[in-house]
Amino acid sequence: MKLSQFHFDLSKDRIAQDPVKWRDECKLLVLNRKTGEIEHRIFKDIIEYFGKGDTFVFNDTKVFPARLYGKKEKTGADITVFLLRELNKEQRLWDVVVDPARKIRIGNKLYFGDDDSLVAEVIDNTTSRGRTLRFLYDGPYEEFKEALFAQGETPILPSVKPQVTEEDAVNYQTIFAANEGAVAAPAAGLHFSRELFNRMILKDINKSFITVHMGIGHFRSVDVEDLSKHRMDAERMIISEKAAEEINATKKSGHKIVAVGVTTVRALETYVTTDNEVKPNDIWTNKFIFPPYDFAVPDAIVSNFHTPESTMLMCVAAFGGFENVMHAYEVALEEGYRFGPYGDAMLII
Repeated sequence: MKLSQFHFDLSKDRIAQDPVKWRDECKLLVLNRKTGEIEHRIFKDIIEYFGKGDTFVFNDTKVFPARLYGKKEKTGADITVFLLRELNKEQRLWDVVVDPARKIRIGNKLYFGDDDSLVAEVIDNTTSRGRTLRFLYDGPYEEFKEALFAQGETPILPSVKPQVTEEDAVNYQTIFAANEGAVAAPAAGLHFSRELFNRMILKDINKSFITVHMGIGHFRSVDVEDLSKHRMDAERMIISEKAAEEINATKKSGHKIVAVGVTTVRALETYVTTDNEVKPNDIWTNKFIFPPYDFAVPDAIVSNFHTPESTMLMCVAAFGGFENVMHAYEVALEEGYRFGPYGDAMLII
């Protein structure tokens, strides 16, 4: 497949800047990947397509306030720091992206907060993701973490929402978020409400949770026309023994596995046995899924509507079929579906 095959016109006003009032009442486009048939529903109707013994697999990662605004020493130039991941707890080392990157050198100090109370020093600028910062903080670790996150804001992409609000700290988090480490929300999971979870219980539909700490690799532009030459950023994924047992038992009993979100799909497909079983693991995955691809685990997937030429769209197209999914996107544009993490959803069965 070629990058240009995933291009379509998407105006900025089609990208939702806020979620609907009730999480489970966004629009839901249902695509049958065998027939190409499309239905238009409300998200809370999703459980009508599943029954007793089926299992929804969720990504329970938790988004942390990863975007910080600071100033460079001496010049006072405005600097934006995007925290990616903690490298060393004791030394306060973080892997970050700095903007504007060209103005930052090893040894520079950056100051955060109205009183410049939080200071970081650039100690490396050779990493593929940008920079390594050492935060100069002598207090206890928990105190440092609290001070660091107090300076951060919810890391919604400016292309989605230029001005982040206090409400986003709640809206941009799934109700089942448990394990901190993501710099982007697993958007398909945002539509599930407590009421919908209760209705799943009444229908004996199972829930299983894995953890994939979503990074910004999904949002980096693909800069090669030949998709086989693209390399994804790695993300940490954790599948517990309990989750692996639940998923494998569902498959063995002939019931359906519903992967909620692209990150969940990638994790489930990263390490599969010859018997199509998922194994417990705690590893980093850079798996890139694009058409054609033979899926081993999920029988259905839930996803939001993604931007043109994105790796998330490519993964969805691999599952639903390229022509089916691209046609469904045309229909979604015609029918006023909203795109992005706060937008509407798609179920492929």
